Amino acid sequence: MSRIYYTKPSITELEVRYATDAAANGWGDQCYQYIQRFEKAFEKHLDVKHAIATSSCTGALHMGMAALGIGPGDEVIMADTNWIATASPIVNLGAKPVFVDILPDSWCIDPTKAEAAITPRTKAIVAVHLYGNLCDMDALLAIGERHGIPIIEDAAEAIGSEYHGKLAGSMGRFGAFSFHGTKTLTTGEGGMFVTSDSELYEHVLALSNHGRMRGQTKQFWPDMVGFKYKMSNIQAAIGCAQMERIHDLIARKRQIFETYRQQISSIPGIRMNPEPEGTINGAWMPTIVFEPETGITWEILQAAFAKENADARVFFWPLSGLSMFEPVHENVHSWSIPVSAINLPSYHDITESELDRICNVIRRVAGKKHG
Repeated sequence: MSRIYYTKPSITELEVRYATDAAANGWGDQCYQYIQRFEKAFEKHLDVKHAIATSSCTGALHMGMAALGIGPGDEVIMADTNWIATASPIVNLGAKPVFVDILPDSWCIDPTKAEAAITPRTKAIVAVHLYGNLCDMDALLAIGERHGIPIIEDAAEAIGSEYHGKLAGSMGRFGAFSFHGTKTLTTGEGGMFVTSDSELYEHVLALSNHGRMRGQTKQFWPDMVGFKYKMSNIQAAIGCAQMERIHDLIARKRQIFETYRQQISSIPGIRMNPEPEGTINGAWMPTIVFEPETGITWEILQAAFAKENADARVFFWPLSGLSMFEPVHENVHSWSIPVSAINLPSYHDITESELDRICNVIRRVAGKKHG
């Protein structure tokens, strides 16, 4: 029985050809050719003014937060349900992540809880579009406007997600994307910083290149202490090929999500990624949550998937449950949902028979509990 992986990239001859060209010819005065091409393609796709290719989404967040002046003594509000990559730049800048609860349906930050957590030390709110689900951006942007606080979009998992005509990552002060090998669009490792704020862009551009301003004429003369978060030309070449296929890559993810939704929606006691009116879920990671009364846990699900030789990825644990942070038990949804949730396999080349195998596992587990 073949193994069903939870995710892997879609790589074709086009990516191989571009990467080979970059490896053979992308040096000297051509060393930024694919990087600049990738950035321009991403700006056009997202309809933003500026994009900077980075070594990771974490690096994009780190530089963007640094450019906003976030530092020691400051607070940044974010959802408790997230991967640590969203919190680590905050900590590394000497600031404090303030964890608030998620909404029970979208699993994204609760705007009401976010606003209630604002203090004089709050410097930003991070909106993470979890698993391709969309944050309530209208509410968050209104909060930011009322309090003079920038809204940062962590769109690492939200390529293809759309909120009332605007793509995820294009609405906040800046957005950050991931191109890790698990993502809908990949460069192996890598990320992208995006913004339509030209002043912020110039600051982050300098930070990304050891603090050298674009207009600096002195050779090896940094204007500030910066970072080294640049993407390689070879990685960007793969990204350029993926951008030429971006609509097909997103469409395939959506197709897999729809197949799951059609097959699973009739099983009692299950919720999946939501898609409220006016939104499009990019469907990076189809996820199921069993209602507590079913008694079905992630351990039961993982064991059942293992018998089918299939991957099943656990839902993100609450960050405040990790040893390096103080627990915030009042974040009840962040703490309770992971107990009975699982991410489903969704790589681009998954077959219909493999999707059937996954759905049959879910039916068997649900049937045992209801039998």
